[in-house]
Amino acid sequence: MQPWKVLAKKVVLDRRWLSISEERVALPNGTIIDEFHVLHTPDWAGVIALTDDGQVVMVEQYRHGLGHTSLELPAGVVDAGETPLVAAQRELREETGYVAQSWHALIDVAPEPARSTHRAHFFVATGARPDGPSRPEPSEVIAIKPCSVRALLDDIEQGRMDHAAHIGAILLADRRGFFGPAR
Repeated sequence: MQPWKVLAKKVVLDRRWLSISEERVALPNGTIIDEFHVLHTPDWAGVIALTDDGQVVMVEQYRHGLGHTSLELPAGVVDAGETPLVAAQRELREETGYVAQSWHALIDVAPEPARSTHRAHFFVATGARPDGPSRPEPSEVIAIKPCSVRALLDDIEQGRMDHAAHIGAILLADRRGFFGPAR
């Protein structure tokens, strides 16, 4: 399949965590799209943190786009100069106060490939344990919600989790055996 050809491009919004470009593109079949908008956002990293007693360290926070709270993995933007692993380790510590003994790369995905350029990097961290208070950024109001693997999988199955990329990562971790007999 041939890529689209960009005929013209202009930036219509440029902010700290979001840039939007408007592109005029030609499709391989000859169709021209005069205004195709691409969202340029930073990569981010998320972590499935497992405690020795079979809990998954989750967070709950209000998501304005949803209009309600969302149960999620600890996650956040990969800062300039950081690797995704370092970002995942930082986010776990900042958002929950937890650290983990072992880290395993799970998957890198494109959560919104039709219009967005960012990638999400997921890790599984085992031996997670509290190591002091959480230190979320001022723009974050977070509740730490450890839960059993069974309860988490039930929340997914019952539609009580909204974040599709997080759901996919959790299900992949389960499929790869990271939850083991704790299910």
